[in-house]
Amino acid sequence: MGLFWEAIKQAFHLLISGDRYVYEVMLMSLRVAGLATAIGMIVGIPIGTWMGFKRFAGWGVAASILNLGLMLPPVVVGLFVFMLLSRQGPLGSLGWLYSVPAMVMAETIIAAPVIAAITMAAVGSIPKDVRLQALGLGASRRQTTWLVLREARVSLLAAIVAGFGAAISEVGAVQMVGGNLSIDGHNQTGTMTTALMALVRQGQYAVAMAFGIILLVLAFVITLLLTKTQQGVRRRWLQS
Repeated sequence: MGLFWEAIKQAFHLLISGDRYVYEVMLMSLRVAGLATAIGMIVGIPIGTWMGFKRFAGWGVAASILNLGLMLPPVVVGLFVFMLLSRQGPLGSLGWLYSVPAMVMAETIIAAPVIAAITMAAVGSIPKDVRLQALGLGASRRQTTWLVLREARVSLLAAIVAGFGAAISEVGAVQMVGGNLSIDGHNQTGTMTTALMALVRQGQYAVAMAFGIILLVLAFVITLLLTKTQQGVRRRWLQS
C-alpha cells in the first residue's frame, strides 16, 4: 500500500508544483487525441451515416469490416503507419516518422472506425418511417439526413466519447510512430501513455503510477464534460 500512497502524493505534487514536463506531456496528449478525434469525426460520421442509410449487396461484409474497427489492434495500426512513413514507405518523403503528425495519423485510424461503427448503429436504429415521412413532406435528401442525425444526436455524442477514449488511451501505435522524444528538456512527442511506459522501464514505479493517476483524472474530466453535454442534449430532446 505504501507504493500506492506514494504515487498519489507524487501525482498531487507534480500537478501542484507545475512541473513543466508533466504539463507538456498532458497538453501533447490532449492535442494529439483531440486532433485525431476531430478528424475521426469528419471521416467517421459521414461513413457511418451512409452505412446506416444504405443497404446494398455485400452490406453485411462492409458492416463487419467497419465493426472490426472497434477491436482494431493498435500495434497493427502502428506497424501500418510506420511502414507508410518509413524511408522506404510510400509517404516516407513527408518526413513525418517520429513526429506529431504521425501520432495523429495513428490515433485517427484508431478513433475513426469507432466513431463510424457507433454512428452506423445509431443511424440504423432510427425508424425508416422517419425518413419516409420527411421525404413525403417535401424534405430533400440532405434535409432528411440532417433530421435523422438530429434524432440520433445522443448516440453520436457517445460515438465521439468512445473515439476520444480510444485515442487518448492508446500507447502501442503512438510509441511505435512517435517515440517518446525530448529535445533540450522539452517534450516533443511524448504522451501520458508513452511517458508512463518509459517510467516503468526505468524502474520509477511511483512516478509511473502518478502519471497513471493523472491520465485517469484527465480522461475522467474530459469524459465527464462530454457526458454532461450528452445528458443536456438528451434532456432537451425529451422535452421537445
